[in-house]
Amino acid sequence: MQNWDEELEKLMEKKLKQYRNLAETQNDLTNDTSKVQINTPITLTDYNFDEMTRKYNYLVVDFWAPWCGPCKMVSPTIDQLAHELCGKVVFGKLNVDENPTVASLFGIQSIPTLMIFKNGTAVDGILGAASKGQIIAALSKLN
Repeated sequence: MQNWDEELEKLMEKKLKQYRNLAETQNDLTNDTSKVQINTPITLTDYNFDEMTRKYNYLVVDFWAPWCGPCKMVSPTIDQLAHELCGKVVFGKLNVDENPTVASLFGIQSIPTLMIFKNGTAVDGILGAASKGQIIAALSKLN
């Protein structure tokens, strides 16, 4: 009979290593925020979430999952806004299935959920499949 604890531990170590590598790659790409313009959503994880929310003045986080139909509807809008608002707002995506710690910390019970962070603090949010206009309106209230 197999020892499931050992096998689970190996899988968890492998996944942790993958996330750390991903976080390091993201750090290399976004290390100097004054020079780098981010025009596509960044990948957020349980491991890099705190750092990324503090790193950018304005960060919009899309809490999503691959099986979520409304999330798929919002995704192109997020991509488009990331391009249009490049240099002003950074957009990030956090897969709630792969990153349950952050999702639980913020009480995410329904997806898609968008949360707007200003200087590391959650200041606003939108529950459900938001339109481009709704997202822009929420962002315009921050200035």
